[in-house]
Amino acid sequence: MTEPSFNAELGSASRFLPKGVGRNWIRRISRLATPLLERRPAPENGELVEVSERTVRVHRPTGAGDGPFPALLWIHGGGYVLGHPIQEDKLARYYADQLGAVVAVPDYRLAPEHPFPAGLHDCHDALVWLAGRDDVDEERIAIGGASAGGGLAAGLALLARERAAVDPVFQLLVYPMLDDRTTSRAQPDPERFRIWDERSNRWGWEAYLGQTPGAADIDPQAAPARAEDLAGLPPAWIGVGSFDLFHDEDLAYAERLRAAGVPCEVEVVDGAYHAFDALRWGSSVSRAFRNAQVATLGPALAERS
Repeated sequence: MTEPSFNAELGSASRFLPKGVGRNWIRRISRLATPLLERRPAPENGELVEVSERTVRVHRPTGAGDGPFPALLWIHGGGYVLGHPIQEDKLARYYADQLGAVVAVPDYRLAPEHPFPAGLHDCHDALVWLAGRDDVDEERIAIGGASAGGGLAAGLALLARERAAVDPVFQLLVYPMLDDRTTSRAQPDPERFRIWDERSNRWGWEAYLGQTPGAADIDPQAAPARAEDLAGLPPAWIGVGSFDLFHDEDLAYAERLRAAGVPCEVEVVDGAYHAFDALRWGSSVSRAFRNAQVATLGPALAERS
């Protein structure tokens, strides 16, 4: 098997990265660390707020006044099983200052202890709460997330359309985890994957769904790629690396959004693996990836005349 041609800035790091972090022993360690993370103070120029018995980390733009500001509900990743809002502090601060927006990161319940729809409902509760803040313009709220967070954001777009309590203006989907059916499809070159491989994918989906992935009765709000009707969803941006396990399902979802009349911009980073932008934050390819997100979010959140 030939060596994958990683992006020149990412290739050296790829040699030291695991192919998958979706393992039960990693979950057990992360659960032991959770009490320590929960003792961390509120982010600088931000606050911790309890919403439906879950904590939301709120980041306000540096040097901002009273608002109202646009807002972004940003959902952390971790395969629906791992992760904590604190891991998003650096990125949330970047979004808040670049966009002049309030960025809220909910601490949603994780699988397998809390399978679908627990985490999705936590995110919807946070969205409704965010829209009701005095410093937020409820007509300029975007939703987004990375990996499983992107999958939850896509599911949240479907749930928000159904419940009609808040109407997000945009969905920012960063290498989103959208389709449980990919667990049964053979991947052509597993050597190119880093951080999230086929084994991790099945592990995450089984935990989140509470059943074998690929079954006929999976709720589309759990696996948004299964949704038959995508009309009326917010405009979207989908970004993914060409060496990401989710590459094919993400591009297929983008095409279906467009076919349903939903504007969708796609950014594919050649030779990039899963979560490359977080792992290689300072690289020019990661900076360009983040800049592309801000460039499309800015106009979406701009004040309407």
